[in-house]
Order: sequence, then C-alpha cells, then structure tokens
Amino acid sequence: MRREHFEVGETAATIVAEERFISEARASIFRSRETVQRFIGRDPVFRVTLEPYLCPDDAPPLIRRMCSAASKAGVGPMAAVAGAIAEQAVADMREAGATQAVVDNGGDIALLLDRDTAVGLYAGERVQGIGFLCRPREGIFGICTSSATIGPSISFGISDAATVISPDVVLADACATRLGNLLTSDREEVMAAALNDVCSIAGVEGAVAVVGDKMAFKGRLPELARVAVPAGRISRIEVPTL
Repeated sequence: MRREHFEVGETAATIVAEERFISEARASIFRSRETVQRFIGRDPVFRVTLEPYLCPDDAPPLIRRMCSAASKAGVGPMAAVAGAIAEQAVADMREAGATQAVVDNGGDIALLLDRDTAVGLYAGERVQGIGFLCRPREGIFGICTSSATIGPSISFGISDAATVISPDVVLADACATRLGNLLTSDREEVMAAALNDVCSIAGVEGAVAVVGDKMAFKGRLPELARVAVPAGRISRIEVPTL
C-alpha cells in the first residue's frame, strides 16, 4: 500500500491505496473540485449558505448528493463537500479495481476495506491515542469529523471533535457539522442530547463527541483501539494499515 498526500486549493487529501490506483484518486478529486467550482459559478449562494439548499433537478450528481445530505442534517451543502470528494475518489478507485482504498480529505474519511484498518482520532492534546479498529465491510463508508478548535471547519459549538460514522460518507460529513454545532458545552446533558439528535438521523450508524477532556459515544461504532497519531502528519486524522 502507498500513502500519498497532496493539496490543491482548499483540498488537503491523503490517499492510501495500491500505487496503481493513486492517479485515479487524484484525477477524481480534480474532477469533483471542478464540478463544485462550476456550480458555485452558476449560483454563488451554494458556497456561502449555512442552510439547506434547494437543489435544481439538472444539478450534477455530486451536487445533488451534497444537497440531499445537507437537507437531512439541516446544514449548508458545503458542509458536505469534503466527504463528497473523498467518497467519489474511493468510488472511482473501486471502479478501477481497488478493494482497499482510503481517502482522508482533511479529517473526512471515505474507506473501502478488505482488511482490518485502524483509524486514529485527533482531538487536541487532552485526548490522544484513541481510535477505531475498522473491520472489512460491504461497500464504502465514512468516518467524518468536524471541530471548532482544530482545522478550518465552521462550527457554532466548542467541540474538539465531532465524529459521525455512516455508510453514506456525504451524510457523515454533513452530520458531523450538525453534531459540532450542537456541542455548545461539555455538560453531560448537552453532549448526550447532541448525540441523540444526530444518531436519530436515518443513515447515521454512530457518533463520538469530544469536548475538552470529556468524550461521549452513541450508536453502532467500530471497536475502540489504541492508535498513535504522529504529530508530524498534515492531516489531523491518521489512517495506518495494520
């Protein structure tokens, strides 16, 4: 397996796959970015709205997926852009023949697994070394994280990490934003209510909330594991293969 990190515009992606599929993932990311940029040129409101966006019938499939996920999560469509780009890149690698492929787009991760893979969660200095042992499963799935304190995410909460797991990577990304917005305090009742809210959305399997040194879980999650996250990694999520 090969790991390659590259950045273009607002996209900072790490690809983990067999070397012959890396170029397909890169090309897919460029195509997806162009699709989003063209649609923004058509309607600049799409880029800036923080509310669900009424998607026109003739919008490209990538845009429609973003709008659908954003509508379910009650957020703006650009809250789902990183997950949409990552999911499409993994789907294109799968179409090319890949059976193990991971794209981490700034903490929004799309995974296609044929072997056990550990995913480490980075949530600042007070919560470290924790992650998930993800088993092979049917199809692509997502582990997406929003944060008010790490990275460029727009959040109305105070979370260090708001992580959502779903077989729909675009939905996981949008719902991670929703979860982060709801985490306005480290009080137990606030964290529980936020998790209950997000996990009630159809398609969400489970979620994790980290605020300061407090962590809460809900739903069906992969097995917890001790996962070291090297400080030198550009992406805030480390995806080592076991």
